[in-house]
Amino acid sequence: MLFNPQARVCAECGIRKHALFGSLDLSALDRIHVHIASVRLEPGQPLYAAQISGAAAFTVRSGVVRLERTNERGERRILRLAGRGDTLGMEAMLGQSYAADAVACTEVEVCRLPRSLVEDLTKDQIELARDMMRRWQRALDDADEWLTELCAGPARHRMLRLLLKLSEFADGSEVWLPSRLEMSAMLDMTIETASRIVSQLKREGILDAPDQRHAILHMPQLLAALREEASD
Repeated sequence: MLFNPQARVCAECGIRKHALFGSLDLSALDRIHVHIASVRLEPGQPLYAAQISGAAAFTVRSGVVRLERTNERGERRILRLAGRGDTLGMEAMLGQSYAADAVACTEVEVCRLPRSLVEDLTKDQIELARDMMRRWQRALDDADEWLTELCAGPARHRMLRLLLKLSEFADGSEVWLPSRLEMSAMLDMTIETASRIVSQLKREGILDAPDQRHAILHMPQLLAALREEASD
C-alpha cells in the first residue's frame, strides 16, 4: 500500500517505466517521494538557468522543454529538445552548474529529483546507477544528433529533419510548432529562410498549421521528401 500521495501518482504514471526511478519497487517509491516535487511550467517559463549551481535533476512527465545557450554576442542557440520521459539537469548529480538554460516550450510537468536523494539511492541501487549512465549517454547522443542532423547541410534538409524530430513529441495528431525565431535558433538559419521553407512545405502538403504553435504532419509526404533530399 502506498501512503505518500506523490508516490501513488508516480506508481500510476504512464512514463514510470521510462523514468529514472522506474526500477524501484512500490515500497521504495513510498519512502522516497516525500523528497520529490511535481513542478508545472507555462510556455516560456524557465525550469533552470545556465551557470546556476545545480541541486536537482528533472524528469519530464509531459510537454516539451528546450535547452539553450546565449553567447557573448547575445545570440541564442537552441541545443536540443527534451520530452516525455527525458531526464534534464543531470550535471547537477556531479555538483556542477547547469550547462544550459531549460525553458518550457509548451505546458510542461516535471518531477524534481534532489541530488542528495539520487546520491543516496545510487549507493545501494546498482541498476539505478546504470540507468543514470544510460540517460547521460542518451543526452550526449541527442546533442550529437542535433549537431549533425539539424545544424549542417542544406536548409530544407535541416527543416525536414526538425519536423521529423518534432513528431517524437506529438500529442495526439498535432505537434508543437516552434516559432520562426526559434527555428532560426535551432537550425542556424535566418528567420526569413525558416519562414520561406515552412510556407513551401505547406504548399507541398507536408504539414498543415491549424494555428501558429501547432502543426499536423503528413508523415508519408515528409518521409518521401527526406528520401528525395538524401538521393540528391
